[in-house]
Amino acid sequence: MLTLDHARTIISAALDHGHEAGMNPLCVAVLDAGGHLVAFEREDGVPNRRFDVAHGKAYGAISIGVNSRQLGVMAVDRPHFMAGVGTAIGGALVPVAGGVIIVDADGRSIGAVGISGDTSDNDEAAALAGIAAAGLTAKG
Repeated sequence: MLTLDHARTIISAALDHGHEAGMNPLCVAVLDAGGHLVAFEREDGVPNRRFDVAHGKAYGAISIGVNSRQLGVMAVDRPHFMAGVGTAIGGALVPVAGGVIIVDADGRSIGAVGISGDTSDNDEAAALAGIAAAGLTAKG
């Protein structure tokens, strides 16, 4: 189960990772397995709609069952499907790296992290650092 304490640790560690790596200011959204927001934090200087991007990375990932990096591959390979999925889930789908599913010991999704603010690769690295710091496992 993904707890509020887990979410707070993920956010803190992801932001620390961003600072240590010299990233742009980040925003971090942590969702539970149902796609409900557990916690969110936005650093000073993050542009105003980055919440929607971070949320869309995490929500798209948890809704489809693959990390948002893979959603980007799917968007190239199957654009009509991805357009339909975006509509079906209310438009909250951002198919670029930075949305990472969290799994339990049995490989079942328990939540997702979405980060926006720097490059997509850096956003994903911060998400992975946050998940690891919380003692949780990212879906591979």
